[in-house]
Amino acid sequence: MAVQQNKVSKSRRNNRRAHDALVAANPNECPNCGELKRPHHVCGACGHYADREVVAMADEVDLEDDAA
Repeated sequence: MAVQQNKVSKSRRNNRRAHDALVAANPNECPNCGELKRPHHVCGACGHYADREVVAMADEVDLEDDAA
């Protein structure tokens, strides 16, 4: 079992943890549909990236009509 050589003060311990905080997300607005998206990622709502369609989005399918 590890045993410390010298006591680490609360100040030194907290200084070490100063950079561990989570950073808030930085969403950008999609130029095509206006939804919020992550920077440098394809828009999940419309499938556009850099003013061109990269992923063809399928129309929503009503599951109740297909089941019958």
